[in-house]
Amino acid sequence: MSQEPVTVWERPERGARGPAPERSRAQITAAAIELADAEGLAAVSMRQVAVKLATGPASLYRYLADRDELLDLMTDTVAAEVDLTAPLTGDPVEDLLALAVQSKEVHLRHPWLLDIPTEPLRLGPNGLDYLERALRALAPAPLSERSKLETIGLLNALVTQFARAELHTQRSPTERQKAQATYLIKAAAEGRHPLLAQALAGQTASNADSRPQSQFAPLVRRVLVGLTS
Repeated sequence: MSQEPVTVWERPERGARGPAPERSRAQITAAAIELADAEGLAAVSMRQVAVKLATGPASLYRYLADRDELLDLMTDTVAAEVDLTAPLTGDPVEDLLALAVQSKEVHLRHPWLLDIPTEPLRLGPNGLDYLERALRALAPAPLSERSKLETIGLLNALVTQFARAELHTQRSPTERQKAQATYLIKAAAEGRHPLLAQALAGQTASNADSRPQSQFAPLVRRVLVGLTS
């Protein structure tokens, strides 16, 4: 009879028998996060983490089943950087926005989060605490339980997209990107797209790409007002 699969959080760090472990999952996870912060997610392999810890790759499999479990641990570890202790105001929009702002900052500190394969159930203890906090913030809203979960999912998607855009704008624009901005302004002025021309009135090639840093809070607030009303 096959055993029911369990997550890395449900398994003990070590078996009841055998030698005491030389490392801990926390140490392994910290090493992996340090690698990812410095070199990106592609640099994180069981072999490279083992090198960083001055041990053999095979030894890591005493603590983890595979790289996916390592990604689970990394994702959940940085989720703890969101402060969940501040009192809620009772305003779902402002309380969720406060969570979203913190979550975006976590993504900016750890850009590799944007490369983690998307899985709806990639949740560990810290991720569950975040979800519980978001649901508590939504408690006053006249929404069904399913709609509350969908609202949180959309909010998380906005966080990742704005984090991606903000990281992108931190780099100097390429000549191609400058040409695209100029093309947009010129095409709108030709008369075949009057609504686009109206929307871009006053824009120039240098500011056509508005900064996502300034757009995030106002746009997220507007979205949340619509979703929670």
